[in-house]
Amino acid sequence: MIRLQGVTLRRGAKVVLDHADLTVQPGENVGLVGANGAGKSSLFAMLRGELHEDGGELTFPAHWRVASVAQDAPDSALAAVEFVCEADAALQRARAALAAAGDDGMAVAAAREQLELADAYTAQARAEALLLGLGFAPSQLRQPVRSFSGGWRMRLALAQALFQPSDCMLLDEPTNHLDLDALVWLENWLSRYAGTLLVISHDREFLDAVTRVTVHVDQGRLTRYAGGYTEFEERRALALQQQEHAYAKQQQDIAHLTSFVERFRAQATKAKQAQSRLKALERMQRLAPVMLSNPLRFEFLQPARQPQQLLRLRAADCGYPGLAPVLRGVDRDIAAGARVGVLGANGQGKSTLVKTLAGLLAAQAGRVQPGADVVVGYYAQQEMDVLRPDDTAMQHMARLARQLQSSATTQDWRNWLGRFQFSGDMADQPVGTMSGGERARLLLALLVWQRPNVVLLDEPTNHLDMATREALALALQEFGGAMLLVSHDRALLRAVCDDYWLVADGVVRTFEGDLDDYQQWVLERARARMRAGDDIDRAPLPGVRRDQRRAAAQAREQLARVARPLKAEQERLDAEMQVLAQRCADIEGVLAAPDTAASTRAEEGRAHKQVCERIAACEERWLEIAQELESLGI
Repeated sequence: MIRLQGVTLRRGAKVVLDHADLTVQPGENVGLVGANGAGKSSLFAMLRGELHEDGGELTFPAHWRVASVAQDAPDSALAAVEFVCEADAALQRARAALAAAGDDGMAVAAAREQLELADAYTAQARAEALLLGLGFAPSQLRQPVRSFSGGWRMRLALAQALFQPSDCMLLDEPTNHLDLDALVWLENWLSRYAGTLLVISHDREFLDAVTRVTVHVDQGRLTRYAGGYTEFEERRALALQQQEHAYAKQQQDIAHLTSFVERFRAQATKAKQAQSRLKALERMQRLAPVMLSNPLRFEFLQPARQPQQLLRLRAADCGYPGLAPVLRGVDRDIAAGARVGVLGANGQGKSTLVKTLAGLLAAQAGRVQPGADVVVGYYAQQEMDVLRPDDTAMQHMARLARQLQSSATTQDWRNWLGRFQFSGDMADQPVGTMSGGERARLLLALLVWQRPNVVLLDEPTNHLDMATREALALALQEFGGAMLLVSHDRALLRAVCDDYWLVADGVVRTFEGDLDDYQQWVLERARARMRAGDDIDRAPLPGVRRDQRRAAAQAREQLARVARPLKAEQERLDAEMQVLAQRCADIEGVLAAPDTAASTRAEEGRAHKQVCERIAACEERWLEIAQELESLGI
């Protein structure tokens, strides 16, 4: 088993683990969760032997074979399949022994026995199955590793970790470079893994699917919870509530004891009792107050205009200049209120479609027709496609404000960035020195500032932690405009999308099903691909549960239509009450002045009564609206 007993780990001046305890039994599937920078990756480095504890004791089975994904994208001239096979050290030793045996019959026999033990005769087929499952095309299996882009090389590194025989697997954000198709396949593969699995991820559905234990890394401590991420959230919320109540009660007890000691310490008849209570105070183990992080919370600003027709593609061929089209004959509309999730494997053209709709790519044929008064908010999958590494967050805000001819001041920009956790010096930090999560938050800040009436989001959660993903989901649920979302985060897709488009085989079509149907379709298609090689079976698209999703979408739209005028009236009442309150204060100032004439005092008194009556009427109506919204569940 893996056991940490009172382990302290430092990285420079920072204490990453502080007398942490943890036990992981053989065969357990464990999810490590916690805020970015909490120490999850440092714990993995310690388990791999790259870091050593500064205090306490770490027990890790010496005979265990540990598999993990290389942190850097690999660079090799080997073909993809051979590169994956290279991860099996026993297989490579057996191959080397056979090559060195020459004509020595005994050595050849011994080498062949090693090959048999290493399952060498199925190695290539197993490596090919891994690569196909992770989204590689059959034609790519013999391509050299260095011919692939960085994201695909990281998939190759993941394939190596999955291929090598192991007793323990450490996976740090394995879903970052995967599309939804590969993610579904990986979940299915990991569910059959026989060893001990520890995985770091910000994908709640992935964690729920592959883990049965959750370890929370927070303030240097490791807290173990039974169950996947959803169960962890429920159990932790209950534990925090209990801790808060216990802390409040202890503070009350301390106050009573302290008061008694201070009042009666000097009295001879009570001195002994006071001394006893003083010792009780000293012995008391002080509980810590509940310290919760301040997660990001934001909402999209109300668009200046809400046109009915936003974006339209007609017989459009989408692709890059000088190259063959990636998508052909695309006929799609994004109308007001649309909430579309885009499904499909990497390389099929999802980002190409989004860039064409955003106007970053011109259609190679056909037409892209934006409606009148359309304001597009675009979130790029590669943040540096739209951010400048040498510019600060403030410089990006200034440039955007000038483009929009905004009258906002420098302080307004700082206040806005502060909403997205860019406070103090962080607003003046060059983007190139920011983490992936910080760049993602900056993109969100710039996008929301534009007041878009349609947002096009291409993998917005890649670098976001769990809390920020939830904040984005809540903001998108409240967004009044149209939305097109490309994401492998199924929790986000389920939360905000009403309809789905499938990008596959060079075309864009409606997917008549939900995400569960899509996952089943992906697995069936992957099995067909492995059976048929290049002749990929185009699995039929499901057509179930469509009516249920459409009915739910119509219900939400009906609710929004009812709530919209109520919210607008509530905002008008807020504004009116502010004006009335100022008018009331002005009148009271006149009435309080000693030199106010009697006639003026009488006139202002009547005006004061009218203003107060109007304030009371506004407040009464505001409360009525609040009750109506509450009855609607808003």
